Amino acid sequence: MFKRRKFIQATSATALTSGSMMAKTDQAQPHSNPKPVKFPRFISTWKFGQAVNEAALKTVQEGGSMLDAIEKGIWVAEADAQNASVGLGGIPAANGRVQLDACLMTGPDHNAGAVAGIEDILHPISVARKVMEETIHVMLVGDGARQFALDHGFQKTDLLTDEQKKNYEEYLKKAAAGKKEKQEVDEDHHDTIALLGVDEEGNLYGGCSTSGWGFKVPGRVGDSPIIGSGLYLDNEVGGAGATGIGENVMRHCASFMIVEEMRHGASPQQAIEKVIQRIAKKDPLDAEKLAINFVAINKKGEIGAAGTSKGFAYAVTDPDSSEVREAKALTDADIVEGGNR
Repeated sequence: MFKRRKFIQATSATALTSGSMMAKTDQAQPHSNPKPVKFPRFISTWKFGQAVNEAALKTVQEGGSMLDAIEKGIWVAEADAQNASVGLGGIPAANGRVQLDACLMTGPDHNAGAVAGIEDILHPISVARKVMEETIHVMLVGDGARQFALDHGFQKTDLLTDEQKKNYEEYLKKAAAGKKEKQEVDEDHHDTIALLGVDEEGNLYGGCSTSGWGFKVPGRVGDSPIIGSGLYLDNEVGGAGATGIGENVMRHCASFMIVEEMRHGASPQQAIEKVIQRIAKKDPLDAEKLAINFVAINKKGEIGAAGTSKGFAYAVTDPDSSEVREAKALTDADIVEGGNR
């Protein structure tokens, strides 16, 4: 129906919520951490991830576990009706149904849970946790995931907002006229929430949630709920999460590769850049059309973020600070300089 979502350039940094300001990308010293790391520390994708991080931190400070923190942090994005690509208010599939994907993973026991293509459930991240904790499985999909959620006390919720109903009607008109729909991702048109956290003992936790590609073929599943693609962590090393065009992430198991680069000695920033360059070497698309973006964190709390989409932002939060930063954008020129094209 249409091949790729189009990512557009974000404008220059502006004042943010919670008193934070957009920080410039630390490209001169991308692997440095000038201040001692405070724990727990959280990193997430996009500007709206700041509120997610802060909810996660508050959960721990109020006595919750790190797993609780990941779940309740992601709740914030899932319940935000203004966010067109996560949870309530997400752009529906081509059949008018909102279909959600989510997963989470825990470092200490290397366990995971996921759901894909689930409908009528507000918090798929919580269903993913229930799958992890109460079944022998890792992933449930479609009607099976929905029924599992209802059987375990989740309430049926209409996820299609009035605004998205109007957008869907416009989509149908354009489709009937043979026009292709454009999917934009910028400060006003967001994308997947991927959240990673590490505690003072170096234990890692992560989660990911999305409504996926707007007006997608019903049943389409991207990278977000796939362990190793949209999210992966290893408690001996670190974790990584992805956002962007899922098809371009999942074909390379990108989050897994980032963690493996860290295992071999790379910093989170170095690991992300190496994996982007490795993917670009194999993929004929130019950098911006790849639209793959990542965040990563290691056991020490060191972080990294980079992608091929201009304007990709990420949020970092610890007990001392909470801010949104601009990630390094790798261009075709950067990739050529890396010796990969």
